[in-house]
Amino acid sequence: MINIGDILLTLWNQSGFAALIAGFGEGGWQNLVMLTIACVLLYLAIVKKFEPLLLVGIAFGCLLSNLPNAGLYTPELWTKFMAHEIGYGTVMLEGGLLDIFYIGVKSSLYPCLIFMGVGAMSDFGPLLSNPKSLLLGAAAQLGVFAAFFGAILLGFTGPEAASIGIIGGADGPTAIYLTSKLAPHLLGAIAVAAYSYMALIPLIQPPFMNALTTPEQRKIVMKQTRNVSKTEKIIFPIVVTVFVAMLLPDTAPLIGCLMLGNLFKECGVTERLSDTVQNALMNIVTILLSTAVGATMVGSTFLTVQTLSIVVLGVCAFALSTVGGLLGGVVMCKMTGGKVNPLIGSAGVSAVPMAARVSNLVGQKNNPSNFLLMHALGPNVAGVIGSAIAAGFLLSVFG
Repeated sequence: MINIGDILLTLWNQSGFAALIAGFGEGGWQNLVMLTIACVLLYLAIVKKFEPLLLVGIAFGCLLSNLPNAGLYTPELWTKFMAHEIGYGTVMLEGGLLDIFYIGVKSSLYPCLIFMGVGAMSDFGPLLSNPKSLLLGAAAQLGVFAAFFGAILLGFTGPEAASIGIIGGADGPTAIYLTSKLAPHLLGAIAVAAYSYMALIPLIQPPFMNALTTPEQRKIVMKQTRNVSKTEKIIFPIVVTVFVAMLLPDTAPLIGCLMLGNLFKECGVTERLSDTVQNALMNIVTILLSTAVGATMVGSTFLTVQTLSIVVLGVCAFALSTVGGLLGGVVMCKMTGGKVNPLIGSAGVSAVPMAARVSNLVGQKNNPSNFLLMHALGPNVAGVIGSAIAAGFLLSVFG
């Protein structure tokens, strides 16, 4: 005879509600807090439109991994993996759905494929027409190394500090790539900080732009740059890949994929591949990457003083990178006799093309006839290369 009461009791005991209540005093409250945070992030992504293409997936991944008894993400498996006690095969057999997704993050597959899409959507023409833009992209890496030393002073280890510092590069895939290699336990906090600050570029950067430049400098109208030939655009990704990969082998996966995507776009004979990389592949990888990264935001590891420190250091890194780019722009303005508008230096923080658009908007507020977008795209794409090189350097030191 079927005992309905026993069946209902079994269902209750196996439910997440029972697990949440039973473990509330032993850390179960952390799951409840993380579920609330996930809902807040969903609100910011959907209502406020803060990087929705990534933040929706990150928030929902966080929600899924904090549901008691769901078994979608198993931190214990990754602890054993980091201790070299198990391999990817065990994760595939014993892990949940999000554990399988996370393999693509841990193996660096997703960030590299994202970089391929970024390369296919990037135009290096403004950089080639004005090579001095490379210097602004380099200057905008100031925040990376300033935040690195700040994290060291706060007691973080070298690998952890390197992962926190790269937030200043304003390049989400690079931050995820480096953190997954050096400090995977900080991945959730660093990814959320990196993408949140990227979404807040229109709010964070203008105050620094107005403070570090004069009204006269902001009104400077830059001359149209020269036209770049098709041959130059084809040769550029090949030369950059060879040079950077030879100089810093650890950055070869990122730079290689970035430049391969750009070559698909520029060579003129792979339109279908370029379209696939920019759209279908980019969308698929974004779904897997964002959900897997969100899954690492488990309450027991996310709700710590470390996380708050990362959030503070991240915004400092971002601000200092903006300052570095602007100061580089001011120096270049003076050295060229006022031919360079220093506002384009702020675009060196990467975040293509949002940072370049902010430079253009601030310039037009001071001079409605000023159009800085194409000039700012030079430092902008230089920043993408610069952040990858900075990540490769830090990986070579601490990897």
